[in-house]
Amino acid sequence: MSQDKPGTIERFRRSLEGAASYAEVWETVRGSVEYAMHRHRTGMMLFLDDLPIQLGAYHPLGTNNIVLNRVLVQIVEGAIENKAVINALVYNLLVHEYIHALGEVSEANVRQTVIDVTKKCFGEDHIVTQIALKSPWSLLKGIPLVGVNPQKRVMEIVKDFEKAGRYVV
Repeated sequence: MSQDKPGTIERFRRSLEGAASYAEVWETVRGSVEYAMHRHRTGMMLFLDDLPIQLGAYHPLGTNNIVLNRVLVQIVEGAIENKAVINALVYNLLVHEYIHALGEVSEANVRQTVIDVTKKCFGEDHIVTQIALKSPWSLLKGIPLVGVNPQKRVMEIVKDFEKAGRYVV
């Protein structure tokens, strides 16, 4: 273990637990992937859409978009009032799709990479890593989902999701 690792883990934990918006969770996603994988990509955009409950998020190949399941996040928010857990869920969904956006197509490889990134940046005992190991749907245990069929709303873009340091054409 490197000398700065405990400090790094604490920094990532504080960053995620204190996040008050999708953009702040995203900053933690980008920072942790950069730290763990030495890779990054700018110009990403986040859209919220009402997707089937089995789909947490997706990255359309060839785009800079991530589409997050607004309904899934709202269901977990309604059942779990702990903001740190909600942020951990959103982190897991976003980091998974960000790794796809970095060029990894294989689901199995992405799942393993998410586990590797979370262990390195948050430690094995943190909720982010536990969700990565078990899956985001582990948070839905005990929540009655039979008949959940939300009304489809218009997809929305999250403004100021990624604050690039410069204008991107």
